[in-house]
Amino acid sequence: MLTFIAFLVAIGVLVTFHELGHFWVARLCGVKVLRFSVGFGKPLCTFQRGDTEWAISPIPLGGYVRMLDEREMEVPAGERHLAFNNQPVLKRMAIVVAGPLANLLLAVLFYWAVIAGGMVQLSPQVGTVLTPSLAATAGFQPGDRVLSVNGQPVADWQQLRLALVDAAGSGDVPIRVQVKTPQATTQLRSIDPAQADEEALKALEQGNPGLMPLRYLPAIGGVEEGGVAAKAGLKAGDKLLSADGKPLASWDAWVKLIHESPGKELLIRIERDGKPLDVKLRPATVADGDVMIGRIGAAPLVDGAWMKQLSFMHKPGVAEAAVEALHKTGSTAWMSLKFLGRMVIGQASLDNLSGPLTIASIAGQTAREGWSPYLEFLALISVSIGVLNLLPIPVLDGGHLMYYVAELVKGRPLSERAQLFGQKIGFILLASLMLFAVLNDISRLFGG
Repeated sequence: MLTFIAFLVAIGVLVTFHELGHFWVARLCGVKVLRFSVGFGKPLCTFQRGDTEWAISPIPLGGYVRMLDEREMEVPAGERHLAFNNQPVLKRMAIVVAGPLANLLLAVLFYWAVIAGGMVQLSPQVGTVLTPSLAATAGFQPGDRVLSVNGQPVADWQQLRLALVDAAGSGDVPIRVQVKTPQATTQLRSIDPAQADEEALKALEQGNPGLMPLRYLPAIGGVEEGGVAAKAGLKAGDKLLSADGKPLASWDAWVKLIHESPGKELLIRIERDGKPLDVKLRPATVADGDVMIGRIGAAPLVDGAWMKQLSFMHKPGVAEAAVEALHKTGSTAWMSLKFLGRMVIGQASLDNLSGPLTIASIAGQTAREGWSPYLEFLALISVSIGVLNLLPIPVLDGGHLMYYVAELVKGRPLSERAQLFGQKIGFILLASLMLFAVLNDISRLFGG
């Protein structure tokens, strides 16, 4: 239920602010607004205020502002000066661009609230190196502190992820990562996308070459109800000592052992409440691609002392937070544009597209974590809506803007036939992207 509510609130707030941008500027330009609707379809409820009917409609995936327009309806002679189509082209451009700009402004406000309220951030220090991974191949070690990516300094883990996403767009060019090792020496690690398989490349495009800030203790953090570990009697907090007489020095060693032992009975020695205890278990056999591996349904115990060492509070002043919010909105918008461009030219996988199901899921997750993660999520989606709507695709605001730019250049509007053709192409393109995004959502939910 929380996921559903968080999703509806997100869509309601972001769509309403977008349409308010169109509404405010239309009124400033002297255009009569007939209806302001949040949602599509037959209105569920309406009320009249001035010349405008305000409505809430049942399909919550957008909204619209309906303006007086001679192309859509008969307009009395006395109101023709209030019609959208009769406005100078610069006014029409201002009205169209106001919606996306409103979303970008809203993102600045959300980021400002999060930053000014104080953010717990993580130092860009490696806790775990996944194996196999591009990071492991590049020689990363737990304890490495990342200083820069391709010469771009990074101050926290989020900046590290964004820098890696940006660097991954350079094709097969190796990514140069400067680190300070636990021995206090400075070294250069090289992540080579050319060595990546399809799965590793997708992870790299999302800023994840196999590095994690988390560090795990060789202990059980939790067990899956009804799983092998639970049936064997393992409990959260159990410290792993050995398996078949061989010491278990790390969580990675434990995972490696389980994966390599499908269907094989293991004698595990653990420590519980300060006392040693022997437990027998037989990992279940599951498919991992074309390979069969073992699985017991146990989660690791996070090293709390390590995470405390990595965490720090960032709480700038009000003015500094506003500057940071502007910069964050701009950099996020630019990153989104570059990523879309890479997908168009085939340098980034379309599998990275997300639809309403994934957005709803993340809305619920961030809402559970608290107001700060939820506001940051809203800011990110607001930037995405603003950037998407500015793209020169007919049926989007950017498509209309493209028509008006052409009108400025030609000195007269494009023909209705040309505009209608563009609208059809734009609709097909947008519908295809939406279908692809929903299929991606379904694949993530049901395909793992």
